[in-house]
Amino acid sequence: MISVKHLYKKFGKLEVLRDFNLEFEAGSSYALMGPNGSGKTTLIKTILGMVIPDTGEIMVQGESIKGNFKYRSDIGYMPQIGRYPGNIKIGQLFTMMQDIRPEISEYDMELVEAFGLDTMMDKAMHTLSGGTRQKVSAALAFMFDPDILILDEPTAGLDPMAVEVLKRKIKKERQKGKLILITSHILSELDELTNHAIYIFEGKVFFNDSVESLKEITGEKRFSTAIARLMEWSIKKNPPQIKISHV
Repeated sequence: MISVKHLYKKFGKLEVLRDFNLEFEAGSSYALMGPNGSGKTTLIKTILGMVIPDTGEIMVQGESIKGNFKYRSDIGYMPQIGRYPGNIKIGQLFTMMQDIRPEISEYDMELVEAFGLDTMMDKAMHTLSGGTRQKVSAALAFMFDPDILILDEPTAGLDPMAVEVLKRKIKKERQKGKLILITSHILSELDELTNHAIYIFEGKVFFNDSVESLKEITGEKRFSTAIARLMEWSIKKNPPQIKISHV
């Protein structure tokens, strides 16, 4: 569904993505991980068309995204921090986004109702807490029933009840066969919500396989400790080829 081929991006002297290759398939949920500066954010922004790669190609639904903006209608994006005009009201924001997509006649309002946003449509964005703004971002990402969901730290700032609501929604959409990409520093959530692990280090794919394979290769039963082992390997420049028994 998303194919990333030989992607290269450089900012000044800093090589952010180096001959980067990945395939994202429908019906799978991917945990996208890596230390700060590894290239995760640049990869996401490149897929969204917000960053132009120096070389390489990205295909979405079998078509190149170069010079193509229509593919974005297939993507629901939830940023880590949603930035909206302070004076706009929640209801006005939803209406504005719906007006931009006149081809859509039915909207997925499940999260709007589950988060109680339908009872606060007259509230201006600048009056909202960080958690409520995060709920607005989540509702917008799912509203147009996209085939692809890219969720950047989706549970950051949410209260425990809202976290469970969002988790249930993510699982539900995955069962429909959608492609889901999730970045999060809360590894227990990634273990619960994803079935495929991608670890990026210094602009390259260091690990790309199923979560079960990750645990088997590292010899770890817990997702968090398996990732910690990957981090050790990446720092030592030692690829995960040999199963290491946990002592």
